[in-house]
Amino acid sequence: MRAKKSLGQNWLRGGRMIKIMIETARLSSGDTVLEVGPGTGTLTEALLTSGARVVAVEKDDRLIGRLAEKFAAAIKNKQLELIHADILKFEGSKLKAKSWKLIANPPYYLTGRLLRRFLSSAHQPILAVLMLQKEVAERIVAKDACLPARQGKESLLSISVKCYGTPSYIQTVPARSFRPRPKVDSAIVLIDQISKNNFRELGEEKFFTRLKQGFAGKRKMLRPKLGLTPEKMIACGIAPTARAEDLTMNQWLCLTRYCS
Repeated sequence: MRAKKSLGQNWLRGGRMIKIMIETARLSSGDTVLEVGPGTGTLTEALLTSGARVVAVEKDDRLIGRLAEKFAAAIKNKQLELIHADILKFEGSKLKAKSWKLIANPPYYLTGRLLRRFLSSAHQPILAVLMLQKEVAERIVAKDACLPARQGKESLLSISVKCYGTPSYIQTVPARSFRPRPKVDSAIVLIDQISKNNFRELGEEKFFTRLKQGFAGKRKMLRPKLGLTPEKMIACGIAPTARAEDLTMNQWLCLTRYCS
């Protein structure tokens, strides 16, 4: 079956990368996993072998029948639930599990919306293992110690992820690992310890409003743009000449608390 370009389909081949994703997710019998876009079922098979209960959401109606046939036994014994739906309309609460893990090889164009939907959800996953475009993965982890040669500036994307969990760059995945072969390499990213602890006493809406204001013209100095006093910047450990991309996630949280 041919992959649909309109759905951004690039199916992961079996082998080492599948094993790394499973190990990174720290799966064990009894875990509940939401798999986004099972495609031809290569990753699904490995998830089921781990003993996890899998809910696989697939949008492509061509694949549903094939997946249902391939995994008939797992569906019958209720280890696998196959859902024909758009993942952006799927609610985590439907998983009927106190805690769950997100594992996805999403189309590149879906990455930002997928992250926003599930990281900000009222029923968040406890961790996520994602196969992302390599450049996007590097932007998310930004100053991750695992990438000493690529330590970059923070971005709206990286801070938006880090306020909910701890991202780590796990493994580069060469383009040849997919069918059809994409034009760029990918990477496995882990987002661990997902929670809303940073927003216990601070509204998410207020935080993201401040964050977006700061990254609008990200190369301009923050102090005049946000009307910050030197005292407020000093209180948050921020240099007077700092730009949005220079601030850590904790400094953004501090600024949001100090600034009306």
